[in-house]
Amino acid sequence: MSGAVIIAGAVVALAAVLLAALGWGRGGRSLRRRFGPEYDRLVTRHNGDTRAADRDLGARMKQHGSVREQPLTAGAREQYAAQWTGIQQRFVDSPQESVTAADALIARLATDRGFPGGEPFEEQLAALSVHHASHVDGYRRIHRAVDGQESTEEMRRAVIEGRGLFDALVAEHPDDSRRHRPGRQHAKGSGPR
Repeated sequence: MSGAVIIAGAVVALAAVLLAALGWGRGGRSLRRRFGPEYDRLVTRHNGDTRAADRDLGARMKQHGSVREQPLTAGAREQYAAQWTGIQQRFVDSPQESVTAADALIARLATDRGFPGGEPFEEQLAALSVHHASHVDGYRRIHRAVDGQESTEEMRRAVIEGRGLFDALVAEHPDDSRRHRPGRQHAKGSGPR
């Protein structure tokens, strides 16, 4: 009889492990799919602990999931695009100044789009990662390069990678054109810029 109890116990334990793994795996796979490289970065930061990464990302989604990107006017998009072009043109002569300007421009654009601004940088990055996960690492690299410890090539790569987030934020969204229809009420903080 003790052999049957041991086998039954082993079967129950195995079933519990499989159910936990299947249930947990769905959440983890969903987060990995949504956050991509940001998920992998957090798993690495947590020494392979996927549950810790899942908790961090779950907290981000809870805190910043309700952020709605504010509209930009066509004129504002054009100004941002011109400023980014100027940063790229100045890079050859002043890479450090260009990286600093790119960091400030993305921060300002993100704030104009409705993401938290100011300090700490990590708060803005966390909010951006919920909505633009595939692009936040480039912005992170630009921000790190501001301290001047990166080589010119590393700064160049940071600006190239940061362009992805810039493009995502400056792109026209459906709400951008609806915002200017007569009689439409503006949400708090989304008035004309």
